[in-house]
Amino acid sequence: MAIRSYRPDDRAAVYGICLRTGDAGSDASPLVSDPDLPGHVYAGPYLALCPELAFVLDEDGAVAGYVVGALDTRAFVEAYRERWLPRLAGSHPPPAPPPATHEERLLDALHRPELMLSPHFPEHPSHLHVNLLPGAQGRGHGRALVETVCAALRAAGSSGVHLGVQRRNERALGFYPRAGFEQLEADADAVFFGRSLRAC
Repeated sequence: MAIRSYRPDDRAAVYGICLRTGDAGSDASPLVSDPDLPGHVYAGPYLALCPELAFVLDEDGAVAGYVVGALDTRAFVEAYRERWLPRLAGSHPPPAPPPATHEERLLDALHRPELMLSPHFPEHPSHLHVNLLPGAQGRGHGRALVETVCAALRAAGSSGVHLGVQRRNERALGFYPRAGFEQLEADADAVFFGRSLRAC
């Protein structure tokens, strides 16, 4: 397997991985009526707005995993609202509050990118998402993807990166401390991790 930069023809594969890992690391297919919805929230805006920070794990021409990042979360949220959400708002209206199902929570997140700013981590302005198919997990590929995007973020001037993990995703909760992240904050639903990108 090899890590390479994202290409536009990888989009369907990235969306498929996002769906198959979209329920706290498990397959979200039974939970959504639109299989593209998880990708619209957690992958598509990164591929469209900052493709230079998107990388895939290539296994003999097939995409087995990916990582996406945003250099500045606040600027990303602004670009998301201005340039990404208008593409989808008409076909994916917001749910009636409060969102109750998995699909409704995804739609709520789609329409409220400001949620990415809470909690706010000034020392870790960047953020990332990484997902791998089950067959690619546990073999060091996730860490290699994280190292790749962290190197790109550092080269772009980032001082640090953060991410959130659902408490139900026990595999990910164990992975990030081993990948050089420390816990920054936690609530009833998620644990937030950060990693400094400053030169030692």
